[in-house]
Order: sequence, then structure tokens, then C-alpha cells
Amino acid sequence: MKATDLAISVKGLKKSYKNKLVLKDVNFDVERGSIYSLLGSNGAGKTTTIKVLTTLLKPDGGELKVSGYDVLGESEKVHQAISLTGQFASVDESLTGMENLILIGKLNHIGKPKDRAVELLTYFNLMDSAGRLVSTYSGGMKRKLDIAMSLVNRPEIIFLDEPTTGLDPQSRHSMWAIIEELKDSGVTIFLTTQYLEEAEQLADKIGVLDKGTIIVEGTAQELKNMLPQGVVEFTFTDEDLLNQACSLTAKYKTTAIREENKLIIYTDGSADTLSLIFQKFASNGVGIKAFAQKSPTLEDVFLTLIGEKEGIGNE
Repeated sequence: MKATDLAISVKGLKKSYKNKLVLKDVNFDVERGSIYSLLGSNGAGKTTTIKVLTTLLKPDGGELKVSGYDVLGESEKVHQAISLTGQFASVDESLTGMENLILIGKLNHIGKPKDRAVELLTYFNLMDSAGRLVSTYSGGMKRKLDIAMSLVNRPEIIFLDEPTTGLDPQSRHSMWAIIEELKDSGVTIFLTTQYLEEAEQLADKIGVLDKGTIIVEGTAQELKNMLPQGVVEFTFTDEDLLNQACSLTAKYKTTAIREENKLIIYTDGSADTLSLIFQKFASNGVGIKAFAQKSPTLEDVFLTLIGEKEGIGNE
């Protein structure tokens, strides 16, 4: 792949806070016009990575390029090429939607800021609410306005740090459609999310960040293909039975979901292996409440790679 085909190039990124090493050797590339999703557990460094790439934090090391510009040496050119939408809407609730957009347009020194505001409000189906104070907007409307504000200067690359956190399912799906439309228009999107379904739905490529480095990278299907195809889920009536089941299946790769008394076991998919597991449970008096076979999901991949039940979230 040519360097000109890359919107973002990260090689050997390092970052520490005092004595805590957060990013020790992060490497990835993002193609122009694609959606790249960075996944990781709490504290993995997702937001830190975004802050470094958007020049909000200075890295301790690494070769970083955004839109072909060096993040350290050409920060002003980086600023002109990107936009950042954080985990929480940065709109001014004391202004109307129209006023927010016009203000951002003036701050970015664009020509005819009101025309650009009308264009964006129409695109995001907010024109009917343009004259209302943002304090009266729903969470989904505020998020739309926030992204609209990030598009005022027509950026090449948009960094979206958990853009759908706190939204109801309907608003979340609406936001997905907007993100996909932005990609179709040629915008490159760097996305962090706490929703694995979101990454699977939107991302052309996914990177999993753990212990300061990217431990695996690929499409959602490529990541799912990493797991054995024999994924079985057992549900037990209580935690004691779940603990016994965990002990009996220690030779297999497993994920225990303790609040639901569930055990997911990754096998070779053969009937002999499944029969052996059932025999072990039966001979040791481990009663099964429910059983299901399923195909590997992105969540299975994430939980297996990270080795913990806790979901992904903010730094």
C-alpha cells in the first residue's frame, strides 16, 4: 500500500503518564475513505491514542502521520485536515442549533457560515429545531449537532470517541446510518466504541488494544475466524455449578459470565468433544439448565483475547 493511500499511519507509538506506561508500542494504518475501529478494555489507551493523533497530547515516541502530515512537526496542517468529536457532546446549550453552527463556522473562518449551518442542519434532519435552544434537544439530537459542528470545515478525517454512548437504540442506529453516509462521501473515520455490535456493523478494519499495544487487527470476519468454530454455551442454575463446570473444562478455552451463570466453551467443533463435555458434567453431577451452540461473535473474540468479562469503556 502506498503512503498516499493512508489517512493515518502509526508506528511505535509510546505514551506514559508519570510512571504509568499506557501505550508501549502501538502500530496501525488507516486507509483513506475507510472506517477504523479501535477496541479495548477500560484503561487500554483508546482515548489517549485519539488525543495523541489529534495533537492534544504529546507522544513519548513513535512516527505518527495524519493525512500525510507529521503529528508533531506539522500540527497546524493536521488541525486543518481533521475534526474530533469526544465522548460527550460539546455543544453550547445556551445557544440554538443554528447559533452553534454559525459560531463554529466563524471560528473556522469559513465563507458564508450561515449557509454552511443550513446545509448541515438539513443533512442531519435538524432544520425544524434550528431555532430552539440546544438545552431542549434530546440526547440523540445533541449528538447529531455535535457531529454536524465537527463537519463545518469539511475535514478529511473525523475522530469519533464513543459517539453513541448514552443514546437509546433508535438514536444509535440513526447515528450508524450517518457515519456510514460520511464514509460513502469519502471521509475517513477513526472510531472508538464500547459497543462491539457497533464496531462489527461499521468498521472496515478493527484493532484490539491491550496492555499498550495492538494485539490483533483485521475485519470483523477475520477476527471471528480466529476462534474455533465449535462455540457452545452452557447455563447453570447457580454459581456453584458454574464453578464446578469451569474446573471440569479447564483444558479448554472458556469465558465465564458469572452474573448469568453461563459458561462459553471454545472447542474444535467435533461431536466427540461435545459428547465428552456432556459426560464430564453428568458424571460429576453438574446439572445443565440450558445449552446452545453458536457461531463465534466479535464479543467472543474480544473476551477470549482480553481474557476478562468486563466490557469495554472509557479511559
